[in-house]
Amino acid sequence: MVSVAEILRLLGRPATSAELVAGTSRKALASAVRRGEVERLRRGIYTLPGSAADRMTAVAYDGVLSHLSAARVWNLPLLAAPAKPHVIVPVKRRPRPGPPAVLHWAGVSADERRAGTTSLLRTVLDCARILPFAEALAVADAALTRGLHAEELLAGARALRGPGSTNARRVAAAADGRSGSFLESMLRALLISNGVPGFEPQVLVSAGPFRARVDLGHRDARVALEAEGFEFHGSATAFSADCGRYDELVAAGWLVLRFTYQHVLGDPGWVVATTRAAVNRRTGGSG
Repeated sequence: MVSVAEILRLLGRPATSAELVAGTSRKALASAVRRGEVERLRRGIYTLPGSAADRMTAVAYDGVLSHLSAARVWNLPLLAAPAKPHVIVPVKRRPRPGPPAVLHWAGVSADERRAGTTSLLRTVLDCARILPFAEALAVADAALTRGLHAEELLAGARALRGPGSTNARRVAAAADGRSGSFLESMLRALLISNGVPGFEPQVLVSAGPFRARVDLGHRDARVALEAEGFEFHGSATAFSADCGRYDELVAAGWLVLRFTYQHVLGDPGWVVATTRAAVNRRTGGSG
């Protein structure tokens, strides 16, 4: 059975107790509140942890959550949580005293006002306007896995004008719903930005009975990149399975490079140079 928190993530907005109980049970809702998995926003209305204060800030300005704050509501990955809530307020509303917030003046739809947050599409486009390419791509990749259509994202980006619209169109063109993680998206963005083409997310490698997916694969060069998070091995059994997987990939003729958060975020030049050298060696290139 789906959890209470998952229903809230899928809805992308606060939900009534009736909505949550219909999909779970009263006992499940009470347990989720007790465990801190959801928060009561007000009587009969529940939301995900950490978003209640942001929503109260939006209410104080008669606005809706947007940009990075809306990304948190939609459970989209961010490199860092925003220091202050991002709120869209009505265009003709004069600034007024209120809680600390990053204010944006724009119109919102009736659905957005009811939900208290911008739509999934608008959230991705707004983030793409203000975030660096790599972080914005990670947001867009994740949104595609949550049901946003690539054609819708491309059309929305093409319609944008003003600051950040060029970056948003670049993000929309590169976004790929096959991406498996935030770090994988950041790694792919790094390669795109530095002119290392040819890598696709979640490439299936087959050799006889052996089947494995690699985070990023270059089919021509047969180079696989693995984006390794902090939780990588976990146990002796998992470590043994990982070793066997990499041995099988090498035996199938693939060169495997493994990059961590520290590599991708802390030493991006080395990551690019190492990957480019590996591809060039495999293809006989020199770029």
